[in-house]
Amino acid sequence: MKRNVILVVMAVVMLSRCNSPQKNSEDEKVQEKDPLEVVANLTIRPGNVAVSSNNRVFTTVHPFGNPASAMELIEITGETTYEAFPNENYQNISEEASDDRLDTPLGIRINNKKLWIIDIGLKLGKTRLFTFDIESREEVFRFDFPEEVAPKGSFLQDLAVDDKNGWVYLADIANPGIIVLNTENGEARRFYDDSMNPENVDMIIDEKVVYFGGAPARVAVNPITLSEDRNTLYYGAMSGTTWYQLPAELFRNGASDDTIREAIRVKGPKPVSDGAATDNIGNTYFTNIQHHGIDVLTDAGDLSPIVRDTRIDWPDNVSVSDSGYLYFTVNQLHKSPEFTGGEDEGKGPFYIYRMRL
Repeated sequence: MKRNVILVVMAVVMLSRCNSPQKNSEDEKVQEKDPLEVVANLTIRPGNVAVSSNNRVFTTVHPFGNPASAMELIEITGETTYEAFPNENYQNISEEASDDRLDTPLGIRINNKKLWIIDIGLKLGKTRLFTFDIESREEVFRFDFPEEVAPKGSFLQDLAVDDKNGWVYLADIANPGIIVLNTENGEARRFYDDSMNPENVDMIIDEKVVYFGGAPARVAVNPITLSEDRNTLYYGAMSGTTWYQLPAELFRNGASDDTIREAIRVKGPKPVSDGAATDNIGNTYFTNIQHHGIDVLTDAGDLSPIVRDTRIDWPDNVSVSDSGYLYFTVNQLHKSPEFTGGEDEGKGPFYIYRMRL
């Protein structure tokens, strides 16, 4: 009787081994699938990326390291194809600046089928904000920032749009500060706090310190986002490891600078990052330019990596799509002449990737 029981047990074990997943099973193939999906393979450096609710992809063309003949705002139409947006008439493909065309756009966001673009105006000498309806391609809003708010030499690289209440928040990395615009009445103000300055941390990529302007890079406030309810503004320095928050309603209510400064709190840690995006449940995704990846800060304040890959060679900015993907540009910006002080060490192609969240 005991011998029969042993034989039965051995048979069950052998059968379970035959039916168990093998090394090349479909489950493991799924797990080994490349998490990075190529959205665009470009010969020009993309700047910031924005994705519409129906997955239309738009990107600015970075003002660093691109030929003067390059377009400045494009819509991706295929992996290697794109077209001018809203049309070719808005593209400034010459050295001459013109007030009726784009100049050097960089920051870009989409809210309710409206594409918002901040134009730094490096050639024109003034900062402008444009808004286009992505369906009609018509310009529906424009604001020229007065010099006292965005003086010549400002570099407003990133923005956060509150379409619910009619406000836009912009980060200036050249003259550290946040510029706040009421789109309903055209009133703009500049706000500064010490937390917007760069920290004294080196930007190290592939074991080399990144230089800018002949010195180790120290870049001030850059990534800036809003909570889903538009009531909390988040920001941090590119050369910084702290992510801050403050109540956006203080700006909407015209609070004094001192009152706003007293309300600033630390949300959590962040990596040295060029871009950030906050999703509808409070997670903030950062480009991690030092470690070839993307990190996430949860609403509870916990920071962790979600991808590391040497193909992610200077991830510039990120955009969370309604379909559950994270889109980000990769443009080797630290290898551009503006960083190297000489030749362009970047080698195309440059990419827009997406990954499932």
